[in-house]
Amino acid sequence: MTESFRRSGEYPQGDQHQSAYTQGDAQQSAYPQQPYASAHPASSSSDSSTSSASSVNPEWPPPPAYEPAQQGAAPTALLTEPVSPAPAAPRKRAKGPLALLAAVAIAAAAVGGGTAYAFQELTGSDTVASSSTSTSVVPTSEKGTVAGVAKAVSPSIVEISATSNAGQSTGSGVIITSGGEIITNNHVISGASEIKVQLSNGKSYSAKVVGTDSKKDLALIKLENAPAGLTVATLGDSAGVKVGDQVVAIGSPEGLTGTVTSGIVSALNRDVTVSTDESQGQQQQQQGGGSGQWPFEFGGQEFNGDTGSSTTTYKALQTDASLNPGNSGGALIDMNGNIIGINSAMYSAADATSSSAGSVGLGFAIPINTVKADLDTLRAGGSDS
Repeated sequence: MTESFRRSGEYPQGDQHQSAYTQGDAQQSAYPQQPYASAHPASSSSDSSTSSASSVNPEWPPPPAYEPAQQGAAPTALLTEPVSPAPAAPRKRAKGPLALLAAVAIAAAAVGGGTAYAFQELTGSDTVASSSTSTSVVPTSEKGTVAGVAKAVSPSIVEISATSNAGQSTGSGVIITSGGEIITNNHVISGASEIKVQLSNGKSYSAKVVGTDSKKDLALIKLENAPAGLTVATLGDSAGVKVGDQVVAIGSPEGLTGTVTSGIVSALNRDVTVSTDESQGQQQQQQGGGSGQWPFEFGGQEFNGDTGSSTTTYKALQTDASLNPGNSGGALIDMNGNIIGINSAMYSAADATSSSAGSVGLGFAIPINTVKADLDTLRAGGSDS
């Protein structure tokens, strides 16, 4: 409750005694012109206003030493530090959605290189399944075992029979898309007039050449009327391969489909020189006889025969995994089940015959990163078109 006061400055008397300070629009100080230098008004002036003020009832409390602060008003000079409003309580962020997003991000990171494979399986497109060497396609219970790698990858490896004027040769290949694209060596199908592919389940299909690159000894073929449900190999990252890494080789040596051998990576970046001549390609192991070897050069020396006048050199992985005639075009695989190379050459004694020739632990494979970099060229017909 607010009340007015007298213009003379005197305080009201009797029961109507109220504070000299009022609020609202009528709020004013009882001493609007006094400097508040003292708590005793009588000592501040000798004029009539002061005389009147000196007659104030002594029982009344003295005016305060500072003017009462109005709500919302700025602090006076005597109030040196304005009181800051209490800080608002910090807003808590919703934990539910953010926790869910974090979980999704972690899960996506864990999936890693398997994303391309999942995309391919969902869309059925010819997207190549690719991953880093840390991504495992082998069941957890069999991870790191040759048996686990063989079980997971063998369905992706095929036997290739190529018929040419020189006869029939046998090699291997790797299924890289669900549409039936198969990567192999150029020398396996070079000069072929007919190509037959046998899957791991024993069924055979005709195939046509999509593209060849004799300079890298690579070729891409595709199944005609490819069946549904093909098992696609996962291409790894050969840049992450180290000397001493365990590896598995799968192919069809001497026509023995799905043969599995194992070993280690013996060396990296070996300069292997092979022939680009079609006639030399026809010397690849022929069913029932022949030299049984693909001629190549290394360190200035020729192995397994004459490479001819037209050659090409590429950087190869060296392995002691047993490779034999017919392993060409097959897979060199890490222990996570990723393809890290395409087997392309092996050393055999110069005087060996087909009956005595065999692996001596010197095999070579084209790094899978070279293959991946060449896929677009092969799909466009290859560098030989």
